[in-house]
Amino acid sequence: MKVQKKLIISSALTAAMAISTASAFWGNEANSLLTTYANIATANYTDTLNDAKILKEKLKDFTNNPTMILMENAKAAWLNARESYGQTEAFRLSNGPIDAEEGWHTSYGAPGGQLNAWPLDENMIDYTTNAKGRKTSGNIIDTKGMFNPGGENPTAVDVSTITSNTLAALNENGGDANVATGYHAIEFLLWGQDQDYANFIKDGVTNGALVAGQRSLADYTTDANADRRKQYLNAAASLIVADLESMVSAWADDDSTNYKAALLGKNSDATKNIDTKVALKQIFSGLGVFIKSELANERIAVAVLTPSEEDEHSCFSDNTHRDITQNFQGFKNLLLGTYKGVDYGVAPIDAMKDKTKLMDLIESANAKINQMNTLAQVSRHFDYQIRPNDTQARQIKKLKNELRAIGDQMVYVAKSNGVDLTLGDITDAQETKL
Repeated sequence: MKVQKKLIISSALTAAMAISTASAFWGNEANSLLTTYANIATANYTDTLNDAKILKEKLKDFTNNPTMILMENAKAAWLNARESYGQTEAFRLSNGPIDAEEGWHTSYGAPGGQLNAWPLDENMIDYTTNAKGRKTSGNIIDTKGMFNPGGENPTAVDVSTITSNTLAALNENGGDANVATGYHAIEFLLWGQDQDYANFIKDGVTNGALVAGQRSLADYTTDANADRRKQYLNAAASLIVADLESMVSAWADDDSTNYKAALLGKNSDATKNIDTKVALKQIFSGLGVFIKSELANERIAVAVLTPSEEDEHSCFSDNTHRDITQNFQGFKNLLLGTYKGVDYGVAPIDAMKDKTKLMDLIESANAKINQMNTLAQVSRHFDYQIRPNDTQARQIKKLKNELRAIGDQMVYVAKSNGVDLTLGDITDAQETKL
């Protein structure tokens, strides 16, 4: 009887300790995880907004005085702006303000689609050279009145003057490919067409493993639609800045009414505060879906397995290697709790007792990404690396598989932090089937 009583007491103590431990986790560690996540968001979006403002200034300089030097300065500013923005992509898919589909924070506008939608139908924006070698027409730039984007149930928009509101009204109007806004619209207007639409492998437009799009300066000087392209660039840049200002506002410190306050349970309107466990589940599943279904599948696998230069993320500037690099860096920032080499505190990986498999996968993926970057700088861009007869294509396929495996590891990362996820939670059911 004494033994039995002792066991009962022991069980009761164990249960009490478990409850106490769980309470401590949700009261302390969980809040620390969210604080780390939120502070990285604040820093990353602030950097991204600052870089976007510089891009806007350089585009204004160029459109005020179109010269080759100022065009190259604008391109350099675009490339630099992509470095900070690329890392913010890891905040997507977690029902946060960047792409929220439900909750009060949809008031931030969920600008993810306006900022980074791709691939785009460039023929909707400006001319391209088609498979017959002729310039296309019937686009936003060469239309002086009402423009119908086509697609499914499109709405015509007056494009007599190209403004931020005009572009916002056209973006994804009639379908996902009808992209009129964001970084990639600006990219196309700066670099122009890079791929040969008659034969993606032939590369008959720009000719060269290290040659990106070569838009003529005349498009901004002597061409009949030069002024409209200038309007477009400045309107698109203004919209990017406005959208990022909204994100900086959502993640700003010392604001008791914004999303950051609600995520940390400190919003002055208590009804807006997000349950800690719900928040962590959304974040962990969002990171898993991003790295597995978005980066590995949509942004790498679709391009390399097609293979199609059109499905590259930054196909006009040939900057896809940096997109992949910075997207992965953004994921690592949030997993490891660091940003730009600074430790921001408690991180999701800290709770894992055995990190070996996950870190081995990350190390292997890092090596392949570094190789991809080196080749893109000295030998051949991503569009050449993904060609079937290129040895690098096999390495990029392996990278894709490793990133998907890293995504699967988020189930174990979450479990270590008291959150239950399934493989379904970290896989987008709508991902492209290959």
